Amino acid sequence: MTAPAMQYAPLKQVAIADFPLTEIKTPAYVLDEHQLKRNLERLKYVQQHAGCKIIMAIKAFSSFSVFPLIRQYLPGCTTSSLHEARLAREEFGKEVHIYSPGFKNEEFDDILDVVDHIVFNSHSQLRSFLPKIKQKSKNIKVGLRLNPEHSEVSLSLYNPCSKYSRFGVTSLELDESDLDMVDTVLIHTLCGQYVENLERVIQAVEEKFGHVLHKVSCVNFGGGHLITRPDYNIDKLCQLIQQFKSKYNVDVILEPGEAVVVNVGYLVASVLDIMHNEMDVAIIDTSATAHMPDVLEMPYRPNIAGAEKPGILPYTYKLGSNTCLSGDVIGDYSFDQPLQVGDKLVFTDMAQYTIVKNTTFNGVQLPSIAVWRLHNELDLVRQFSYSDFRDRLS
Repeated sequence: MTAPAMQYAPLKQVAIADFPLTEIKTPAYVLDEHQLKRNLERLKYVQQHAGCKIIMAIKAFSSFSVFPLIRQYLPGCTTSSLHEARLAREEFGKEVHIYSPGFKNEEFDDILDVVDHIVFNSHSQLRSFLPKIKQKSKNIKVGLRLNPEHSEVSLSLYNPCSKYSRFGVTSLELDESDLDMVDTVLIHTLCGQYVENLERVIQAVEEKFGHVLHKVSCVNFGGGHLITRPDYNIDKLCQLIQQFKSKYNVDVILEPGEAVVVNVGYLVASVLDIMHNEMDVAIIDTSATAHMPDVLEMPYRPNIAGAEKPGILPYTYKLGSNTCLSGDVIGDYSFDQPLQVGDKLVFTDMAQYTIVKNTTFNGVQLPSIAVWRLHNELDLVRQFSYSDFRDRLS
């Protein structure tokens, strides 16, 4: 069956919200509800036209001050631990899914109290915990993660299907009889990628597992889908999902994290000092290793509003943090005016995998969290203090 053609007007990259920088004590994250709503409208379109369910992976973003807006559009969350599942139950309040490479026996009863859907990583964990689920509740749905051994991610740190991966059951290890005990199979292979990547994944899934998909009622294609990027072809995604659903008579779930909050967050920092060592160096009050660790882990160079790559604008600086880690350097940037002590810099696209991965390394100040609300007011929802540093220690 050929899916009907659909058209979705691509979203334009939005300008930075006009929030009042003078009111912001740095370092601080600012979350823009205007852009969040744009992303959610796009996800709503996919759900309606593809006939799939999109749930948010809160491992990427757990700032519950904006959950009231998100839950107007998405039916639930997917989580990776007991604590995330509790947060989803208490603050999001809709469906709670959970997957973990390994569940702990002493936590499992508490997990069962807060989740609606559990996905296991192996046959042994499925068989070990299934009796507890049946004893506790007949309403909890059960899944098993499969590994199609197909890599679309080149960097091994982020590749769920790398050689010797610990994620999911391969076709060689699959005991098909166990699929009679599950509702869902989870196949998560992507990391910040496009519909063309998913199309190749589906081909690999069909080659490895197509003969058993009729045994389940739902296929979850995990996260890593950049659905809300302006250049993502969401009409092709909708058609792809429709065709897959029709072919195998299954429901489809997607569980993106980044796509929910891409371009939603800003990290505002202040210039503390300007020094010179063959080139100008600006010391700022935010840290790559503590406040935006993917800058060093991926690695990548974050954008700054009004700045360019080195040498393009008249004044170039190396931006370094105020920690003692030698490599805690964010990158080289050029500006149209010389930087001055006290200037504020706004790093863009700083919602996903930033706030959730913060540390208090060196005792540096954790950034505050503020929300630029839909009614154009800045809402300071959380400030951190010495006690937040101390209480994580012993």
